Amino acid sequence: MENNTQFDAIVVGSGITGGWAAKELTEAGLKVLMVERGRNIEHQTGYETELKAPWEMEYRGQGDAALYAREYPVQMLNRHFNEFTENHFVNDAEQPYQKAPGKEFDWFRSYQLGGRSLTWGRQCYRWSDYDFGANKRDGFGTDWPIRYADLAPWYDKVEEFVGVSGAAEGLAQLPDGRFLPPMELNCVEQAARERIRAKYPDRVMTIGRTANLTEARPEQGRAHCQYRSICARGCSYGAYFSTQSATLPAAKKTGRLKVVTDAQVHKVDYDAKTGRVTGVRWIDTKTGEHKVAYARVVFLNAGAFNSVHLMLNSASEAMPHGLANSSGVLGTHIMDHANTMAAMAVMPGFEGRTSFGNRPTGIVIPRFRNLDTLDGDGFTRGYSFQGGALQGTWTRGKRMGGIGKDYKEELHKIGPWTMVLVVFADSMPRASNRLTLSKRTDPRGVRQLEIAFEHGKEEMAALADAHREATAMLTEAGGHVIMGFDRPGHGGTSIHEMGGARMGWDPKTSVLNRLSQAHDIPNLFVTDGAQMSSSACQNPSLTYMALTARACATAVSMLKEGVI
Repeated sequence: MENNTQFDAIVVGSGITGGWAAKELTEAGLKVLMVERGRNIEHQTGYETELKAPWEMEYRGQGDAALYAREYPVQMLNRHFNEFTENHFVNDAEQPYQKAPGKEFDWFRSYQLGGRSLTWGRQCYRWSDYDFGANKRDGFGTDWPIRYADLAPWYDKVEEFVGVSGAAEGLAQLPDGRFLPPMELNCVEQAARERIRAKYPDRVMTIGRTANLTEARPEQGRAHCQYRSICARGCSYGAYFSTQSATLPAAKKTGRLKVVTDAQVHKVDYDAKTGRVTGVRWIDTKTGEHKVAYARVVFLNAGAFNSVHLMLNSASEAMPHGLANSSGVLGTHIMDHANTMAAMAVMPGFEGRTSFGNRPTGIVIPRFRNLDTLDGDGFTRGYSFQGGALQGTWTRGKRMGGIGKDYKEELHKIGPWTMVLVVFADSMPRASNRLTLSKRTDPRGVRQLEIAFEHGKEEMAALADAHREATAMLTEAGGHVIMGFDRPGHGGTSIHEMGGARMGWDPKTSVLNRLSQAHDIPNLFVTDGAQMSSSACQNPSLTYMALTARACATAVSMLKEGVI
């Protein structure tokens, strides 16, 4: 066993929250070790397929179907997965997990430096008190120990650094932020916005708030978005926020960060005499060597389920049910938004209009159900829509029959406009939706994670309502609805898995306190999605980042005061 030098802080994981933790802690003067289980990817030079054209790829960008079925059966279901991006996703055969009998959960993962910050959808939405107060209001889960006012200044801080483009709309349920100039709605979306607002004054269609720069950030070495919409390949311009483009350079600039990649952390060490964690242990995935490092404080940022997995796997004689699990709720109340395509419509009347560029965001219609009045039929939470209007282009040739001159001429014609509304509904926090350790082990002998998850009647009721309302809104906008659904995809489909180490007031019913700090262990912080006590109905990443920045300030203050 190799003993590395002592650090002030260890950060496990290098994704969106791990990058933020490294930045904040190093800039506060701490010596930090970041441990990442995946390979190193350098900004700019490491994006192997970024500039490749389809004809430069063996399978023209579509990938090897037989290989995917054999080794990527889950990851291939991800909307961002293709031949250009497959190297940014895990190999399922090499990184197995288990699903409880009769339960389906598609767990999309990216084990590499930067984690899923290289592949995320970049949607950035603040939560409101409708979200933070939801559990207390309807009795599901446990009351959040924070409210919007606690997080508002940290949202400000994060947005200003990340660079979030968006339009202010003055909505209580979706607070405005520190926005860069918004991207533009296309002609169909603008018309739909006006027609829907006229019929439904409480429903606002706005441009998606996205972590793509509409103004360059030269001080960060980041350029204006190029509107290529190939973000998941990696962006050498730094135009979208990732660990590589933004937080990691800031942390490295301090000279106080050490990064270790190809390092699968399997245990957090705990000293029962002091009641503190002392460091982490990992396996070098290239050599098989077992290594250890020590620190005064540990931040878990491995991704919601992986952080919980690590805590469960860190059980000891002093903590037989998992690290910081005196409550017994570690691993429970996991969530993922109930998600489906609520409606798709053909939008006539715009045949002579088109758009330019590949805008890397869509539209959003914020929550309008169960706000000041409970008006949902069979559900008490909310749902929101994302999507947008698209025009058929030459790419439809992949699915269109034909050959020769006529085929080519047809592809030159501008296709019809369609508009899609995809719904994201609150996932209710349930004890039955949980993570446990499987008896099976991975190739390195670490027990695999088993996921038990299913949506309930509340989510089903919300999606049924969303289907009706999406159909009504697109019809009002002048569309001819051709399809839509009211049943969710598998758990994991939204790629918003969260919970398992929830925050709460009471140490008997929660794992973390209001500062993202373990009730049982004062020098352990969990600041990724594992800490979430409810899901809301909008993307959670901005909230994860704000909570991480807040927790880092707390940890630094406590270290200076000698509290931890």
